[in-house]
Amino acid sequence: MPEPSSEQPTPSRLRRWRELLRSEREAAELYERLARSETGERQEVLLELAAVERRHAAHWEERLRAAGAEIPPPGATPLRTRLLGLVADHWSTAAVLPLVERSEKSDAGTYDAEPDAAPEMAEEERGHARTLSRLTEGEARDGITRAEPWHRGDRSGALRAAVFGVSDGLVSNTALVMGIAGSGSSRGAIVLAGTAGLLAGAFSMAAGEYVSMSGQREMYQREISLESQELEEDPESERQELVLLYRAKGLSKQEARRIADTIMADRTVALDTLAREELGLDPNALGSPWSAAGSSMLTFALGALVVILPYLFASGTAAFAAAVSLFVLALAAVGAGIGVLNGRSPLRSAARQVLVGALAAGVTFGVGRLIGTSVS
Repeated sequence: MPEPSSEQPTPSRLRRWRELLRSEREAAELYERLARSETGERQEVLLELAAVERRHAAHWEERLRAAGAEIPPPGATPLRTRLLGLVADHWSTAAVLPLVERSEKSDAGTYDAEPDAAPEMAEEERGHARTLSRLTEGEARDGITRAEPWHRGDRSGALRAAVFGVSDGLVSNTALVMGIAGSGSSRGAIVLAGTAGLLAGAFSMAAGEYVSMSGQREMYQREISLESQELEEDPESERQELVLLYRAKGLSKQEARRIADTIMADRTVALDTLAREELGLDPNALGSPWSAAGSSMLTFALGALVVILPYLFASGTAAFAAAVSLFVLALAAVGAGIGVLNGRSPLRSAARQVLVGALAAGVTFGVGRLIGTSVS
């Protein structure tokens, strides 16, 4: 409990305490209301989350009491709580937990810079969002992916970069070349513009992917580093987090405690497990900036080269027709490949890719034709 201070809090500080008290009371009431629609371990987890919120509320009540300030009485049940409770009663808590989870994630940093909060309150608030996420998921998806290889993934970022690269190269450079061709420019001007577009786009894509993936990797490493620090400073809280997470997956309290104790016995295993379970990160697969950059650059160049090739060997209508034909075939191939990777219909994905790409190229060709006619 907070100790009384000889310094009288300012009115704005007291208002903030009352607002935090109201928020904690409402959160506790919501968890208790949702727990009424559940049974077993899931009900216990929700009630424990409510108990944590009640403890936070008690902290702010004691702060106000120590300052000699009025403690507001509990208000009427908020409309949001009543509505979410009704939905949980008539359908299930699964229908409302994603909404509650998003709210918890947005409020996760409430106590990070709050000087009047107890030390453990910030971590407990962040843990609520993670626990709700496990309640929503209901199962360990990483285990499914490892056991069933047809669940596709791309943790290095290279495949994603390659798909975007070849698609962007095709569409952007074809749109550029079609615009130049529509203006009636010479074969040399078309080849020059297409080559410049290829080089500029390839290096731009590579630089963008490298910076993006580097930033993402550094952010993930920081998250793991913070988790390591928390594990070092307060291993008991981390053990309790694991217990809650495994109970949210459906394990009994005893089984969850047994697994958590086994994991926490080895610090390396504990950090790896916490990174995967709490943060959703694989420490061994945080993505490679160089792989993403190289893949993006090469595939963009490959896609951009398609429309230039006919103009290297021909000119006029023949080159134009060949460029359009190759463009459509390449778009269809890329779309079909994306469909296969995503487990979708290759034909539907190919048709969508062709439609979008053709629209972009058609617009620039029309604009080029108008500009070329007006200039001439």
